[in-house]
Formats: sequence, C-alpha cells, structure tokens
Amino acid sequence: MVHRHALPGSLHWLVCLLVWSHHSGSLPSQVTHLFDNGATVFFAVFMAVWATVFLEFWKRRRAVIAYDWDLIDWEEEEEEIRPQFEAKYSKKERMNPISGKPEPYQAFTDKCSRLIVSASGIFFMICVVIAAVFGIVIYRVVTVSTFAAFKWALIRNNSQVATTGTAVCINFCIIMLLNVLYEKVALLLTNLEQPRTESEWENSFTLKMFLFQFVNLNSSTFYIAFFLGRFTGHPGAYLRLINRWRLEECHPSGCLIDLCMQMGIIMVLKQTWNNFMELGYPLIQNWWTRRKVRQEHGTERKINFPQWEKDYNLQPMNAYGLFDEYLEMILQFGFTTIFVAAFPLAPLLALLNNIIEIRLDAYKFVTQWRRPLASRAKDIGIWYGILEGIGILSVITNAFVIAITSDFIPRLVYAYKYGPCAGQGEAGQKCMVGYVNASLSVFRISDFENRSEPESDGSEFSGTPLKYCRYRDYRDPPHSLAPYGYTLQFWHVLAARLAFIIVFEHLVFCIKHLISYLIPDLPKDLRDRMRREKYLIQEMMYEAELERLQKERKERKKNGKAHHNEWP
Repeated sequence: MVHRHALPGSLHWLVCLLVWSHHSGSLPSQVTHLFDNGATVFFAVFMAVWATVFLEFWKRRRAVIAYDWDLIDWEEEEEEIRPQFEAKYSKKERMNPISGKPEPYQAFTDKCSRLIVSASGIFFMICVVIAAVFGIVIYRVVTVSTFAAFKWALIRNNSQVATTGTAVCINFCIIMLLNVLYEKVALLLTNLEQPRTESEWENSFTLKMFLFQFVNLNSSTFYIAFFLGRFTGHPGAYLRLINRWRLEECHPSGCLIDLCMQMGIIMVLKQTWNNFMELGYPLIQNWWTRRKVRQEHGTERKINFPQWEKDYNLQPMNAYGLFDEYLEMILQFGFTTIFVAAFPLAPLLALLNNIIEIRLDAYKFVTQWRRPLASRAKDIGIWYGILEGIGILSVITNAFVIAITSDFIPRLVYAYKYGPCAGQGEAGQKCMVGYVNASLSVFRISDFENRSEPESDGSEFSGTPLKYCRYRDYRDPPHSLAPYGYTLQFWHVLAARLAFIIVFEHLVFCIKHLISYLIPDLPKDLRDRMRREKYLIQEMMYEAELERLQKERKERKKNGKAHHNEWP
C-alpha cells in the first residue's frame, strides 16, 4: 500500500512495516535494541554517579595542586578597577570600605537597567536558536515526503534515515555559523553591563558564551528527544503543517534511533572540527608568516634568526587565554552525561578525543603558539559551578529519555501487567511474547482522510483488499464506544513513566548527595600536612612570644635592681 502525502519510511499504520522493523534484524532495530534495554537504566545511574565522583575527586586534586603551588590560603587581592569602568563612572565616587579611598561608583538603577538589557539580548539569541531549530523541523517535514517520492529505491526506502542524516549535517553547519555570531554578541552584552573588575567581566562573558553554545548545540537534540513524533496525531486525524505537510514521526523502531544519530553525528563532527581548527589554523598561519619572512629577508636570513625571534613569529595566544579549551571540555562533559542513555558511545568517543586532544595541545603549545603569560589562580572559577549544573541537568534529562523516548517503560508495563507473566512478579523473554501486537492499534482504512487515502487496496500483500491497518499507539478500535480513544494501557504506561521519573530522580540525587558527603574535599594526607603546618606556625609564634616576654622580664628585673640600689 502506498499512501498519498504519507511517509513510507515511517508508516506506523502498516503492521508489516512495524513487525519487520522489530523482528527482521534491520540495522535501526538492532541499534535500538542495543541501546534501549534494561541495562540502559543502570548505565544512566552509573554515569550520574560518575559525574559526581569526577567532580568530587577534581576538588581533591585541585586542593593538592593549590597546596603544592602555595595557593591554598591565597585570596585575590582587591582587584583593580577596569579602565572602561573607571572612565564611564569617574564622575561618581564613593569611599571604598576596604581601602578607605574614593573610587568610581555605579548606581544601582544603572546596573539593573544594563542587566535587564543584557538578559533581553540573551533571550533574543536563544529565540534565534529556537527559530533555527524550527527551520530544521520544517526542512525535515518537507524533505521526508520528498525523499519518500524519490526515484531511487535506496533513498525512497530509507527516507527517514536520509532525512535525519541531512538535517543533522545542516544543523551542524548552522551551529558553526551561529557560534561566530554568539562570540560577538557575548562581547557586546558583557561590555554593555560594564563589570567593575576583570574577574567579574570574565565570569559574565563565560556564562553567556556557555549558555549560547549549550543551547545552540543541544536545542535540536532536546527537540528530537522530547518533541519529535509526540504531536503528530493518529491515522484519520493527522496534524499538519500549514494544513499540507504531516508532522514528522519517529522511525518505526522508535525515537531513540533518531536521537542516537543526532548525538553521534554532532559529537563526531564537532570534535573533528575543533581538532582541525586547533592544529590546522596555527599551522597555516605560521606557514604564511614564515613565507613572508623569507620574502623579506631571504632564505639565508632564516638560519641566523635567534630563538626569541623565531618564537615571536609564532601565533599569539588568543585574547581569552584558555577559554576555548575550557569551553570545549565543558561542552564535551555535557555530551557525555546529558543524553548518555540515548547514546552510550559518547563516553568512549570523549575518551578517544581526549587522548588525541592531549597530544595536539602539547604540540600546539610547544611548537605553534607563543609562550602564554602565566597568572595565579586557585581554582577554575565559574566553570566548576557550570559543571555541577550540567551534572544536575543530566539526571533530569536521562530520566525523561528513559521514561519518554525509549520503550523501556512500555515493555515493563506489558511484562508485569498485560503479558503472559502478568501478576506473577516475573519478567523475562517469555514474558514479552505478544508485546508488538499489544503495542499496535487497529485502524479502519475507510476512515482515512481524503488526502491520506491509500493509492492501492493492499492486495499485493495478502491477495485480497485490506480493510484494517495497524499503527503504533494505544487506542481503542474503530468499532468501540469511543473510537480511537486512549485505552487503559495508555494511562497505565503514562502513570508508570511519571512514577519512574520521580523515583529515578530522587534515587540518583540521594546517591549523588551521599557520595558528595562521603568524599571529603581534602585528602587525608593533605589535611594532616596542613594541620602540621598550622601547628608548627603556632609553635613558632608561641616560642617567639615567649622569648619576647622573657626578654622583657629580664629587662624589668635589671631595671628594678638598679633602682633599688640607688636608695640607702
């Protein structure tokens, strides 16, 4: 049966397609079964625990490094005011409570108005990202029907996969183009706020860049995970875009395969592009610089260059220092944790990328960049708070991915409530017999809309015209009292999904807080060394004070004896 204005690659009302996708061993169904099973829940819990353990042990490692570099008790001195801030507010001054000297002052109303304008700019840029995602959605809706009517059988039969792959590639190009715009907008908004010190400026700029990059990279992923295929309607009552194109549905094997493809392509392309830009761009720039030097001084002059002049001809470090390196690692941490339930290969890809990244950065810093200027810092600043926020968000998103996007909960409900083992408290392979049939609803072909009527009667499948089709949903049959209404199994599945989200989140958060409590921020040996150092300092101070008092006592005795001898 071929369906006008339909999506043959995702015709969920054809039982033959759906059963084939589940049982024929196709690649999408195999990938879905590989990632969507009972072990996914435990893997998501493990990754949430790993993120907490990683952050806790990072705090311990930071403390050791800070102690070795004598920064454990170091506090940044009262920072100097930024010249831009001083020039802007030099006419208004107030007394600094610490230094007791007059300094430029920014009024509260002026600060609030600037923050409101900056927040509006951030909101507008997020809306731009959402508009870009909506454009990708329209592209997918229009393209899937185009691919479904393609002359080549290979593309026509895999229209869903072709649409997802091309949409992800286009989305990646849009992401890279918007990244250039975001940096300029973040600079403009940060300077508009007029931060008082350099650290305030860096924190504000860092937060804006992270928000822009995070929303830019993950907006399409959130759409696929939680919105794709949720509002398409059902046969006979499809929801359409501009009353023409049907909204896109998930692959017949489930929505998880689309999310997995989105995550895989974006992560691989992003890491490949970053590594190329980190190494390729300095190589090209340095080659161009050497070429200009040879043209100016000749080839023989190059041999006589002193080392400092060769180093000076290398590429300078960017204006934001290690900001790009931090941002890349933070975004990778988000990819590794936020949707790990849908793409378990993300940690492996991150590990391989980091192995390559270590060597590329070493080569880049030693041979392609000038030596950077060092500055003192006791921690990574606002980045640690961002990492903690990503860890909390990952628990929530993984709970929703397992409950809503995957088929873990529907299979669990069927095994314990509707399957052959219902009421027996068992769950196994035999308990899933009949699950595919139970997840399909019956639809009468004569109830199709005029624009959705099949072009054939389906006699090529069974030899006789088909009167009914099956589609993936939990709805009543057409001859029931409420045709195509939700069945009781639908509400059981919905309740189980909500219960799973609540239980999963509370359980994982309790485990995270327990781990944070059990793992101290300072290693025991470091704490003992610090206490020993504090004890020695107190002993030295006590001995010095005792020595001073003894010296004063001797002086008093000496002066008192001389005074006594003066009297007869």
